[in-house]
Amino acid sequence: MHLLLRVVAVAAYLLLLLVPPPPLSRAATVVTRLPGFDGALPSRLETGYVGVDDATGAELFYYLVESERSPRADPLVLWHSGGPRCSALSALAFQIGPVRFVERRYDGALPRLVRNPYSLTQVASILFVDSPVGTGFSYARDPRGYDVGDISASLQILTFLRKWFDDHPWYLSNPFYLGGDSYAGKVTPLIAQHVSEGIEEMQYPLNLKGYIVGNPATGDKIDENSRIPFSHSFGIISDQLYEAAVENCKGDYVNPTNKLCSDVVQTINDLKSEVDKEGILDPVCPFASPKPWRDALRRKSLAEEHYPLSGPPDEPPFGCLAYRYYLSYFWANDNTTRAALGIKEGTVKEWIRCKLSGELPYTSDLPSSIEYHLNLTTRGYRALVYRFTITYANNLTFATIKGGRHIASENRPKE
Repeated sequence: MHLLLRVVAVAAYLLLLLVPPPPLSRAATVVTRLPGFDGALPSRLETGYVGVDDATGAELFYYLVESERSPRADPLVLWHSGGPRCSALSALAFQIGPVRFVERRYDGALPRLVRNPYSLTQVASILFVDSPVGTGFSYARDPRGYDVGDISASLQILTFLRKWFDDHPWYLSNPFYLGGDSYAGKVTPLIAQHVSEGIEEMQYPLNLKGYIVGNPATGDKIDENSRIPFSHSFGIISDQLYEAAVENCKGDYVNPTNKLCSDVVQTINDLKSEVDKEGILDPVCPFASPKPWRDALRRKSLAEEHYPLSGPPDEPPFGCLAYRYYLSYFWANDNTTRAALGIKEGTVKEWIRCKLSGELPYTSDLPSSIEYHLNLTTRGYRALVYRFTITYANNLTFATIKGGRHIASENRPKE
């Protein structure tokens, strides 16, 4: 019986390939020109909304950037950014998307965009999603729709996928990957687990191949405890300091249980503060936020920038990574940009790249994603784990894991 169902599913895929794509849903827009970008876009760009909660009117906004090579055959990747509540435009314009901001001092004119020569859209179609609700241009008509967390937001991604593929069935046969960075890397394995279970139960026939996480969070204690061994491996702290930490802290650097451990951790943290957390070879720059950082917030956001909720952020020093984030505020809030992207009027008054955790409710109810990593990789799904420094990395390390075993790594030089 299961074999018959799979044969029927394959036959359905083949029929879909023969049928021309239907007209776009009323919530979708084909973007032919991007304000600030000269000339035609490298590939087809579509934006739109997908409802994920009828009771609150919650809708997730997306950018679909088709592969520049072969959209009907190349992989399709769903990507959401960290924070939580950092817009997917961060990934599109600062990480893996086809464009990037020209770093020029803001003079009141619309910031300029140019092509990103390292874009993953050269070989894959990427579905950038503003998730969870309240991120970027995603919104809810009822304020209760913003009260989400790790688990509920992950389930809303499943609703998003079902509805999006209903409107885009010609993508069902493409190799499909789920992706996210920083805090989104924590919930991506959970989403992949849900999708894989749905496939096995024949709820929806996605061609899931694996998932991708960049600088991923896994769980507060694991993430915090890994920072001191990481700092030692990159030469930020000496062998003597590291050995003292290992001897006196017994592997727990988050909650010191004795004075010797507390003192050495404080010394190490003082040294770490002298280097940039996102790229140790980059100059240390202030965050583009007038609000003070709190330790609890830093753990949740993994050192992502946060902007105030009214008006632009304070202008950071020119040359710092945060200056590009500063430019994105003016670009995304420009009326011509909103019109080109098809933003619904009256939904999001002000686009904020990353929203403070305290501004909207969010529940971190997934203590750790380790069990999902283990389960997925041992069942044969491919996991791509890589490090990058948010925009143009000093060294992008791509590590492919299959069945829990490291397969290969690839380094890409800085631009």
